Formats: sequence, structure tokens, C-alpha cells
Amino acid sequence: MRQLRTGDRFLRGKTVRLISQTNEQLGLVSFESALTMAARAGLDLVEMPSKADNPVCKIMDYGKFQFDEAKRQREARKSQVQPKVKEIKLHANIDDNDFQIKSRHIVEFLQRGDKVKLLLAFRGREMAHPEIGEAVLQKMLQAVDEFANIDSPPKRMGRSITTLLSGKAPQRKDKPKDKASAPAPDKASASPAAPADDKQ
Repeated sequence: MRQLRTGDRFLRGKTVRLISQTNEQLGLVSFESALTMAARAGLDLVEMPSKADNPVCKIMDYGKFQFDEAKRQREARKSQVQPKVKEIKLHANIDDNDFQIKSRHIVEFLQRGDKVKLLLAFRGREMAHPEIGEAVLQKMLQAVDEFANIDSPPKRMGRSITTLLSGKAPQRKDKPKDKASAPAPDKASASPAAPADDKQ
């Protein structure tokens, strides 16, 4: 899509298919006539993307079009969720309370669309029994399994083990139950056939 000028050498002397500013098909006109009509309306002549034999041109306010298009693209970028990577660090000797707090944080991050880098770090003599740390990491993965996908399986890197988690898509198991339970109250409320019984 490009704005056309009087001296456009590609369209000079050619016939174009013209569309008005109100999207009315004006038929085939000369390029020069199309420019004149756009100028009289105080607008621009813009060549539209088309595979037609004749170039398709539209009369419009090209500056306003560019502004609206840039605004639309900005809003589209804003609406796109940009996931962040949150790091949660564990240790082999983590206590139960700290474990529960960290598991809740992981679930919160995943539910709001972030990814979580889970890092289990070995300190000092903990390296002598890495299986203890590995068990802690597996316990955490099991604790958040309902909410987490493992994007990158646990990898041993020096004095730490890391894994990357992302959130699972929300499950919709409850909806069918709601629909199944909805008709029951409708039937009950729809059966004010009690007055008919009273008359009998």
C-alpha cells in the first residue's frame, strides 16, 4: 500500500480501478482523473494490494490511515502476554514450611502466565549425597504437577540441578457438570404445576 503522486511513473497514463472514500466502486478511470478526484476531496490516492489486471486505487486520508494502523499494532502488541522467567531456588535441607511457600509461589507464577526456572543448589557437603537434593526436586515437581508442564527436564550443572516449567492450559472439566446441574433447578422451577393440583 503506497500513497500516489502526480508524477508516479509506474501509473502515469494507465487506467486504474477506483474506490471512493466510502468504499464505493467507481469503476475504471484514468490515473490522472483518480488523482484529480482525490485532490478535489482533499484526500490522498493510495494504491491497494491487488492481483487484478488494473491497479486498484482508493481515495482516503492516508495520514489518518497510517496513524490508525500504528495504533492498532501497538494495542495488538500490548494484548500479547510476554511471559517472564521467574527463578525459584531450593536446597536439599529445605524445611516443610519453606517448601510449601515456594510451591505456592510456583503455582502463582505459572497461573499468571510466567515460566519458572526451578534451581536446586547444593551447598558444602550436600554434594556428597546428591540423591537427597534430587528427591527434593522430584517432590516439588510432584507438588506442582497439576499446574506445570516440564519444558526442560532436570539437568545437572556443576553444583546445581535446573529445570524449566510452564503453566498448563486451564482444564474445563467443571463446565459439563455445571451444565448437567443447571437443568435440575429449571425443571423444579418450571413445575409450578402445584396450583393445578390445588384446584383438583
